[in-house]
Amino acid sequence: ALPIGHGQTISQPYTVARMTEALLEGGRPESVLEIGTGSGYQCAILAQLVRRVHSVERISALLDQARARFRELGLRNIRLKHSDGGVGLPEYAPYDGILVTAAAEALPQSLLQQLAVGGRLILPVKSNQGQVMLRITRTEDGFQQQTLESANFVPLVGGMI
Repeated sequence: ALPIGHGQTISQPYTVARMTEALLEGGRPESVLEIGTGSGYQCAILAQLVRRVHSVERISALLDQARARFRELGLRNIRLKHSDGGVGLPEYAPYDGILVTAAAEALPQSLLQQLAVGGRLILPVKSNQGQVMLRITRTEDGFQQQTLESANFVPLVGGMI
């Protein structure tokens, strides 16, 4: 992972590709929520693959930089918000996919509630061995959880700066 300022990092290209692949397996989502805009790299890739990307970032300086990059690239299907990622973005829910770019201590219930039936949540979470990447699929009667691989992400932190 490479530093992007404000104590944050950008994931390795393999990690971005793997998370994107895990999100797209089982069908291409129409509407995706990304938690942690960061540099905008993951979001820009998603914007090329899905109809609408919503992304939240808690650090306003990073969000401003990403917004400028998206404008320069001509990406118009991205909606950004300066917000606490743990809350998600309920005003545009439900989402066909949610991708979290920071490791949660536990499964964020607010994000699970914003997932459409058939939708997939891809996120790293803390485990006994460090961190693991999970894919959680919402079904008609609950959720199915699959462990994909080990992971190493910055922690998911609440609040905004």
